[in-house]
Amino acid sequence: MKIPEEKLYKLIEEISLFNEIDIRDIPSIDLYMDQVTTFFDDRLSHLKRDEADPILTKTMINNYTKDKIIIPPKSKKYSKEHMILLILIYNLKQILSINDIKSLLTPLTKEIMDDENDSISLEDIYSVFIDIKNEELDSFHKNFESRFSNIKEKLSEKNRNDNPKLGLLLLVLSLITQAYSQKRLAEKIIDNYFKQTK
Repeated sequence: MKIPEEKLYKLIEEISLFNEIDIRDIPSIDLYMDQVTTFFDDRLSHLKRDEADPILTKTMINNYTKDKIIIPPKSKKYSKEHMILLILIYNLKQILSINDIKSLLTPLTKEIMDDENDSISLEDIYSVFIDIKNEELDSFHKNFESRFSNIKEKLSEKNRNDNPKLGLLLLVLSLITQAYSQKRLAEKIIDNYFKQTK
């Protein structure tokens, strides 16, 4: 039995076809909490692994505000800047701890609250992030082909290419190794450049 290559490439396609929230789709009017959570449920529900998993809850948003990861709402309403910060937090929390996210975003939220005119806008940061994310997904597809070929070749050398589960296990281990290396580098950048020295 062969490794189900066709199905694997369909999974890669699913990941590549994700719809990130376009900057133009983020409301320009301020929203109440219920509208914020509904917006994220509508726009990001396709990213859930399990239907019961929440995208963003009121408690999460309140905790981010208490921890000063996002700026406080004005009159219980959330602006476009809040929405962008929440999208960035959603992406970051897939990999990083909340403490690392706080270290990373605190300088940004301080600039917003201090209303520094020369700082880069959140909209600019978000637009660049979306461009980079799209490029990364394209290269992920290409790198996957190379990684997969390498695994098949190594299994063939060991005369073990008859077991599809073994190939899939090695593929998962390979992906986890890469993800772990990237996570460690992200943490080291945060530790060296964003964490406050006591």
